[in-house]
Amino acid sequence: MMNRIGRRWSVGLGACLTLLLAFTAQNGWAQPAPASVHGHVNNPIGAALTKGQVKLTQDRSADEKNRKYTNTFEIDASGNFKGTGINPGSYLAVVFVDDKSIDYADNVNFAAGEDHVLNFDMSRKEYIDKMTPEEKKQLEEFKKKNSEVVQANAKIANLNTLLTQARADTKAGNFDAAITAMQQATSQKPDEGILWVALGDAQLGSADAAAKADKAAGKPVDPAVQAKYAEAAASYKKGVDASAASKKPNVETEAAAYNQMGQALAKSGDGKGASDAYEQAAKAQPANAGMYYYNEAATLYNAGKLDEAAAAADKAVAADPKRADAYYIKGQSLIPKATVDPKTQKIVAPPGCIEAYQQYLELVPEGPRSEEVKGILSGVGAEVKSSYKAGKKK
Repeated sequence: MMNRIGRRWSVGLGACLTLLLAFTAQNGWAQPAPASVHGHVNNPIGAALTKGQVKLTQDRSADEKNRKYTNTFEIDASGNFKGTGINPGSYLAVVFVDDKSIDYADNVNFAAGEDHVLNFDMSRKEYIDKMTPEEKKQLEEFKKKNSEVVQANAKIANLNTLLTQARADTKAGNFDAAITAMQQATSQKPDEGILWVALGDAQLGSADAAAKADKAAGKPVDPAVQAKYAEAAASYKKGVDASAASKKPNVETEAAAYNQMGQALAKSGDGKGASDAYEQAAKAQPANAGMYYYNEAATLYNAGKLDEAAAAADKAVAADPKRADAYYIKGQSLIPKATVDPKTQKIVAPPGCIEAYQQYLELVPEGPRSEEVKGILSGVGAEVKSSYKAGKKK
């Protein structure tokens, strides 16, 4: 009897334990909460390791080739990694790059539910000490090159800051500040053409402002102002030379520098030098030749060099026959040479003048200068064509 009771009690106890285990499993008591991990990986020079994996294993007895890893976490471009799903316990954590282990940490304990912080810093003394002499030599060479790159990048960043600020100052009319900044920049990197162009722009702006002030005050041409224009032209020339001498010449920079140089030289009184500069701009960028020749014509016209302006306008329309303003400049450059016929007392325009004005109206019959041109044509008794209407005499 006792044996039967004992057996029944034993069977009943076993059933209760089975039910208890099932109950606790359903309520999560039997399975401890998984752990998570996050961390950062630095390479031997102290910079972030930008690719690779961090793997976890408890299979310490196996060799590296046959070792089984329970968890793998990717290292991102910032050198960070994170993940979850780690069963609590003690692990060997290994850093891999291209399937090759490069660092490790043993006896890393993960508690249930813990978010464990795990960092790898391969610039630590213990890691460096274990390198071979050849690896240490390569590391030192890399550190030196990296240091040079960091310094070069810092220098470039500083120059970009100076350039941005100088352009803003030039646009705002703060020419002295812009000139100071660009003189500093060109002294730091004299082989960068764009810096010289920015310096020239600030100097040209300063010269224009001084010339405008003198004109408003009724003063004659000031040699000091002409010297400012010459300084600007010299800076543009240095920009051209720097670009041409670089490994990757920038034709846009060179064309822009020549174009601005043309303005500076014309305003300094050097008409021949200005024309040569615009010629070089057109040569550097043939696709924009019409624009550069037109700029030449307008600059020379504004400087009172009418013969040179008319010749430049001819080159502009030859490069771009639809550039209406070039025809206007040509007409304006020629009309002062108009004479009065002593017999008829009629105005006689010089050769090419009437044709230039007529072509302007053909291209832009309602353009901003059309009424002015119509008046001029009517004033000299030119034939009125059907494509436009004559305006009032002026």
